[in-house]
Amino acid sequence: MRKLSAAVAAFAVLAALIGAHRADADLFVLAAAAGLCAYTTWRGAAMSSFMKIFAAIFSTETIVFGLVRLIQAEGLWPQGLATWTPPESMAVTVAVFSILVFAISRIRVVREMTRIADLYFDSSDRGEGRVWPFPRFGARESAIAVAMVVVLVLINQGQVGITVRLSFFNRDWFNAIQEKNAAEFWRQLLFVFTPWAFVYVAIAVIEYVVQSMLVIRWRRWLTEHYVRRWLGSHTHYGMTLAGGAADNPDQRIAEDVNRFINGADDGYGIYSYSILLISTVSSLVSFSFVLWELSGNYPLPGTNIYLPGFLFWVVLAYATLGTLVTHLIGRKLTVLYFDKQRREADFRFSLARLREYSEQIALLSGEKAEQGSLIQRFAGIVFNYLSIVRTRKQLMMFTATYGQLSPIIPYVITAPFYFAGRIQLGVMTQTASSFGRVESALTFFINYYTSLAQFKSVLDRLASFDKAIDGARATSEGAQIVSRARTPELALSDLTLSLPDGRRIVHVDQLALEPGQSVLLTGPSGSGKSTLFRAIAGVWPHVTGAISMPQTARVMLAPQRPYIPMGTLAEAVVYPAAVEDFTRSDIESALVAARLAPFVERLDEDNNWGQRLSGGEQQRVAIARALLARPDWLFLDESTSALDEKLEGEIYGMLRERLPATTIVSIGHRSTLHDYHDRHIEMEAQPDGLFAPRDKVLA
Repeated sequence: MRKLSAAVAAFAVLAALIGAHRADADLFVLAAAAGLCAYTTWRGAAMSSFMKIFAAIFSTETIVFGLVRLIQAEGLWPQGLATWTPPESMAVTVAVFSILVFAISRIRVVREMTRIADLYFDSSDRGEGRVWPFPRFGARESAIAVAMVVVLVLINQGQVGITVRLSFFNRDWFNAIQEKNAAEFWRQLLFVFTPWAFVYVAIAVIEYVVQSMLVIRWRRWLTEHYVRRWLGSHTHYGMTLAGGAADNPDQRIAEDVNRFINGADDGYGIYSYSILLISTVSSLVSFSFVLWELSGNYPLPGTNIYLPGFLFWVVLAYATLGTLVTHLIGRKLTVLYFDKQRREADFRFSLARLREYSEQIALLSGEKAEQGSLIQRFAGIVFNYLSIVRTRKQLMMFTATYGQLSPIIPYVITAPFYFAGRIQLGVMTQTASSFGRVESALTFFINYYTSLAQFKSVLDRLASFDKAIDGARATSEGAQIVSRARTPELALSDLTLSLPDGRRIVHVDQLALEPGQSVLLTGPSGSGKSTLFRAIAGVWPHVTGAISMPQTARVMLAPQRPYIPMGTLAEAVVYPAAVEDFTRSDIESALVAARLAPFVERLDEDNNWGQRLSGGEQQRVAIARALLARPDWLFLDESTSALDEKLEGEIYGMLRERLPATTIVSIGHRSTLHDYHDRHIEMEAQPDGLFAPRDKVLA
């Protein structure tokens, strides 16, 4: 950006020198605009990467179109290219765009938007692309994205340029109709309108394809980014423990990312708003020049006083008033849409959870309670919906009235001059068209207020999701107390476990678990047994102290209710590994050993095994996983509680036989478990209210 700003500054000096030589005031205006553009481009080095793309495009175009303007001023532009000459105001227009990009980038909400966008545009990941008819190529994903944005911006500018050109066609065509000039009528239609119309259609198709590819690539990258952040370092578990504002992370990843980028199917996202704003500002600046020049045809009503840019000032005042009233009416929508997404996600989650626990609910005859809960949650959706309807009703009443009056105003202003014969029909229609374009650009926030409110709520949800991830990671990183040592035992020292609310529950002065020595951990409910296991596994974030384990030890924890993913039974058994990591015979042998022989023939069956298997069968699937993983330390957190005592004994005997090198540490309440362990540790309440592990002598 610094080199580009120097180039723009050099052009500004050149424009000023030529302007002084030719005494051309317009060139002084161009030099001033380019000078300010050079300053904002220099300052723009600290802007977000996403905003730099637009600033760089417009600053470069300031030089390109500015040089064309200087060539025109010197009379050196080829006569054969006269019909392709850019408007004289084009260089000033793009300089203004670059300045506006810098100004907009300093708005707080824009900085939050671009912070998320920059995750993609600053990435160093490699990607592949293809431009027909050339072969595929490899490059940085961010470089491919920047190239696509540049193409889309240039296409958009071309579309605005064609629209401006067609406004002049519209003027000349209507003048030909008024003058009954058939030759000019057909010339304008066939040689001006037709070629430009076909060019517009062609670039519109190209724009759609490039835009679609950019959106899906961006969504894929950002989705993968948030999935990695959410699942990395057990962050999802830490967020669950912390609770807070980051509800329904599934919706934030699946829906809010898509809405942030392109608004999904019912709105606009950062990409669409960026391009839309460029189009809007392009139309505003381009047609403002046209409207300013046309204002010379119209004096102030009832006088012969000609105010420079009279029509522009009229539309500016009209649009400003409309925008202010719109914001006062609709400012509550952002909060309402944020609440709407939360309530909808909570309701969907409740339905999914009901399906997951349908058997337990049926056994308890809890359908009536669930029905009441669902109806209550849906009532919140209805209340929120009606609040949105009330606000949008008021907003619609104003914007609809505003929209109905807007097309009439320019005709009301120009009609007296047309009927008095002071202007032609073509000038009248061009004035009305330019007035409408400028008014539409200035009322951008009126036209898109509802979708902007939706987008702001999506932005807030992603921002709070990021904040929750950062908070969970900070807590987790501060609790990294597990270290590797050359000693064979697993040692705990000065260990304190707390709940997410800060309340301490367990303190361990010193505790060593010897390899090869099976240990049973018992204690009353709520004494922190499972929490102690989670701290050893490295997933409990609310812990201080030190845990030292053998340097190469592999640890596995089997909870009371194991996770059974959807898919084939083989995938559920080997989870989290892949089926290809084991031979078929190994998987079958593990099932047989875990007393699940009848399921061997169903290994390839795709089903929701979490609901198809009983509690005891699910626990035995976890045992089969342990047989395949062969950990050095196996922590069983009531992992056989759903089995009868005979089967439980068989499982422990099998584990000793099949995993002779594995140290087993169990949590359980049955007295029969004492027979399968060499050491008994009990969690005892201390005078300070904390629980601490104490060795008990086995009978």
